[in-house]
Amino acid sequence: MRSAAVIGTGLIGTSVALALTGHGVTTYLLDRDPEAARTAAALGAGLAATPRAPVDLAVVAVPPAHTASVLKEYQQRMVARFFTDVASVKTRPLMDAASAGCDLTAYVGGHPMAGRELSGPLAARADLFQGRTWVLTPSAFSRAEALHHATELIELCGGRPVIMGHAEHDRAVALTSHAPHMMASLLAGRLLGAETAQLRLVGKGLRDATRIAAGDAALWADIIGSNAGPVARVLAQLAEELGAVVAALRELDDSAARPGGKGAADLLAALARGEEGRSRIVAAERPADAARAAR
Repeated sequence: MRSAAVIGTGLIGTSVALALTGHGVTTYLLDRDPEAARTAAALGAGLAATPRAPVDLAVVAVPPAHTASVLKEYQQRMVARFFTDVASVKTRPLMDAASAGCDLTAYVGGHPMAGRELSGPLAARADLFQGRTWVLTPSAFSRAEALHHATELIELCGGRPVIMGHAEHDRAVALTSHAPHMMASLLAGRLLGAETAQLRLVGKGLRDATRIAAGDAALWADIIGSNAGPVARVLAQLAEELGAVVAALRELDDSAARPGGKGAADLLAALARGEEGRSRIVAAERPADAARAAR
């Protein structure tokens, strides 16, 4: 890859551009907000200009609800030979792109599993994707050359490419990213009514549990809303389990409750499931850690 364009110079787009520029790829920065593109350029992410000839690959780095319209616009402007995106949802952008008449043969969906609770080009880092999973979701129409360019992009950014289906991806991120963000936001929202004396007791646990709630609310409303069905199913299951925990706690709060009864057993079971589930994250990370150590 010798040339690229990044359309949308927020955190992810600018981080992609920094990584590409660092590998000698001539990178053009395009944004609805010219000041954002100029800021990214000042950071060394590339050139705040439109390429005079089609580049090898354009990366559409805008929220999911706008991915298809931006893809259509820049395909019509022939900014690049091939296109990918970094949207956190994959099914809706593909359906929207098909409805808009985009050239799906030149397009491969993508989603780097990396980010920060900060936003904007000033939060970007060239190493943001180093060692991180980067999902690619080629459609039945995607040409092999388009997939090749998207894979090369990931390698230049230091990521690990993984191929998934669109619906499979959306179900996965509903569980691992979107529902957790919603839960973090709900938990953090409870602090709005907290007294100052209570807030002084906040420790690392609550800080960790609510860290991602600091993310841009408008952006996350777009992301979660674009994956509404899968997220709703995960949250519905959580609501059912939370209801069982509430019932257990109310039983334990009853002075007439029998020690070691159902309430205590249900509470212990919920905590034990959490402990076991958390251990699966660690176990899943170990093969990747071993592979990186071998390299």
